Amino acid sequence: MGRRLVPLTLDNLSDLPRRCRSCVFWELDPVSGEAAVKAGRPAAEKESWISAVLLEWGSCGRVVYVDDVAAGFVLYAPPAYVPRSTAFPTSPVSPDAVQLMTALILPGFRGQGLGRVMVQTVAKDLLRRNFRAVEAFGDARWKESACVLPAEHLLAVGFKTVRPHPAYPRLRLELRTTLSWKEDVELALDRLLGAVQKEPALRPL
Repeated sequence: MGRRLVPLTLDNLSDLPRRCRSCVFWELDPVSGEAAVKAGRPAAEKESWISAVLLEWGSCGRVVYVDDVAAGFVLYAPPAYVPRSTAFPTSPVSPDAVQLMTALILPGFRGQGLGRVMVQTVAKDLLRRNFRAVEAFGDARWKESACVLPAEHLLAVGFKTVRPHPAYPRLRLELRTTLSWKEDVELALDRLLGAVQKEPALRPL
């Protein structure tokens, strides 16, 4: 089984699941996101966002392939590029951290350790860019698949709560810890990355 991880670009954006290619939950603020959906432009807005971040900041995601088939992806960026983050009651993200926006391993590829490899690849990328941590907003009341990852699953893979909240705590993962993860983390990562399966309704928090 050949596996490879490559930076997300406009050239391979089409390899993401259709629902993810046209989801702008994180990329736009709530009002702009709703307007884009009503105008039928979410996919174009997604492309525009990725293009701008690539030009100004650099790689903002990774796509993992297994035997040349896209098996999953992760998307991340400094919070200045993530307008939706300001809508969360536990914002802002710490200045030494990048925000983990969303991630997914497709059902047929779970249980193969891809999640651990993918997150470790992101950690190495961000450490080279002098970031110390990844932070994410978790959903403490998570009941169904959405772009906000379940807080319980984030905690299971090593994130620590840095600002508690009954609904949307902000959690942090020190990047150096991800480089020494062992196989016992794989099950938790499978659960975490398998939790995002459909595009949520765009609504203000």
